[in-house]
Amino acid sequence: MTQAPAAPRAVRRRHDREIVALAVPAFGALVAEPLFVIADSAIVGHLGTAQLAGLGVASTLLMTAVGVFVFLAYATTAAVARRVGAGDIRAAIRQGMDGIWLALLIGAAVIAVVLPTAPALMDWFGASATAAPYATTYLRISTLGIPAMLVVLAATGVLRGLQDTKTPLYVAVAGFVANAALNAGLVYGAGLGIAGSAWGTVIAQCGMAAVYLVVVVRGARKHDASLRPDAGGIRACAQAGAPLLVRTLSLRAILVIATAVAARLGDADMAAHQIILSLWSLLAFALDAIAIAGQAIIGRYLGADDAQGAREACRRMVQWGLATGVVLGLLVIVARPLFLPLFSGDPVVRDAALPALVMVALSQPICGIVFVLDGVLMGAGDGPYLAWAMVLTLAVFAPVALLVPVLGGGLTALWATMTLMMAIRLLTLGLRSRSGRWIVTGATR
Repeated sequence: MTQAPAAPRAVRRRHDREIVALAVPAFGALVAEPLFVIADSAIVGHLGTAQLAGLGVASTLLMTAVGVFVFLAYATTAAVARRVGAGDIRAAIRQGMDGIWLALLIGAAVIAVVLPTAPALMDWFGASATAAPYATTYLRISTLGIPAMLVVLAATGVLRGLQDTKTPLYVAVAGFVANAALNAGLVYGAGLGIAGSAWGTVIAQCGMAAVYLVVVVRGARKHDASLRPDAGGIRACAQAGAPLLVRTLSLRAILVIATAVAARLGDADMAAHQIILSLWSLLAFALDAIAIAGQAIIGRYLGADDAQGAREACRRMVQWGLATGVVLGLLVIVARPLFLPLFSGDPVVRDAALPALVMVALSQPICGIVFVLDGVLMGAGDGPYLAWAMVLTLAVFAPVALLVPVLGGGLTALWATMTLMMAIRLLTLGLRSRSGRWIVTGATR
């Protein structure tokens, strides 16, 4: 997407090695994270329908509360990578510590809000009378682990900025294993029921955060970086993350609108939408892994005052994103007759999902480029533009999507609007990439 001369073969191979070295472990860590919820669901599901329903409502709210603060990872990755590129590891770790302190402050604020309002939140989310007590119990206990979850996000950003995606992979896998074992022991062995599942997750998340802190503290001591909170640094982290928060909220609004529209189409379309959205999210993990590599690589090049290297890396990662999107799209086309029966035996649901899956497949090459450019601009610290572009995308998507049921469209039409949404993102991000305005070199943007 950027205008730059073709890189020599040796340069392309260097970029390929960098991308693979960072993206493959990042993909493993991304896939490991949702397994926490899957393990909880499998264990709690045997307690009863009401308990599983309560877990579903509470975990959705919990993951939303944590997900909106994903900027703690993204902004930290870019800032730390710039410092690494500038050759100042001490300042890079110091920058990372500011992000971790910000995570702790946000976590404390979330606890203060959620604990007293948990019953009201369950009512607002529509939990049934039988599920609400279990949902409230799970939410209140799990909320105690939110500071640890946010520290994990920030510390993951620190390590990614230091060009280390292997440690987050190891920690994520170990955390998943510990979570599953603790949940099984506390739910059934200790007889704590759904509360045991919540406590198991809290303990596992705290353990993960502790491991990350040990790694970061060791690095800080090795490079003589201060561990004390710095008000100015924390404030700078918050300011850098604010545009990414706007971006994330806008993206989540798009997904919520799409689900609300699907619900209006009927139960069969809603069920099919849930299946397709799950697949779409899974495909996003593979593409997001390349984006994460982009954040770390681009930040390092810009920090090293290597604008040409950043352009060449961007060009190569776009090629990777496009190729990966094509492969994933073909896999969706080939596997869709085998994929759908795994989730539903209802022929009406499968008939609704089949043509919509074609739209998902066709959109994957677009998604591949969009995810990469998103990561590139994050790595460049171009948060304000990303926020503006996503708000614009939401403004275009919302009225078009809401017209789908009014005009008698079905699920395929809804996913056509999702493809339109990705096309708008491709346009806005592509224009920014070609302009070169994102290329601001130096240790700080």
